[in-house]
Amino acid sequence: MSIEVDTLSQFVTHLAEWCAALIEAVGVLLIVGMTLFALLYGLLERYRHKDAETVFQNTRLRLGRGILLGLEFLVAADIIHTVAVELTFTTVGVLAIVVLIRTFLSFTLDVELTGRWPWQGAHHAIGRDHRTETRSEAGSGADSP
Repeated sequence: MSIEVDTLSQFVTHLAEWCAALIEAVGVLLIVGMTLFALLYGLLERYRHKDAETVFQNTRLRLGRGILLGLEFLVAADIIHTVAVELTFTTVGVLAIVVLIRTFLSFTLDVELTGRWPWQGAHHAIGRDHRTETRSEAGSGADSP
């Protein structure tokens, strides 16, 4: 019976290691891929003679979104690796620090991209007046008689 439990435990450990490595690779590929996409798309927009400030803001937004998505995958991989593969007080402590740092990065990137904290509604965004948008949308919508 002990041999079966050890074999199952080893199988789960190897599966978790493989899954964590795969998810980590996806996270890295997302960051690299979105960085290249944002850069190439920005160059294409600039080539089409779009305003430099608009191109910069759009490129920055695309890059930030790619980094945020990649960070989420990297955190998931770290959690899987720590919980399923190497569960010790040291690895849990390292995981806690890594998750805190990545969460802080995610929050600050989100604030940079949207101009508001993640828990605030869209009407709190910097430079946006929700009341004006609501009035203009209500007056110009297809629902108006």
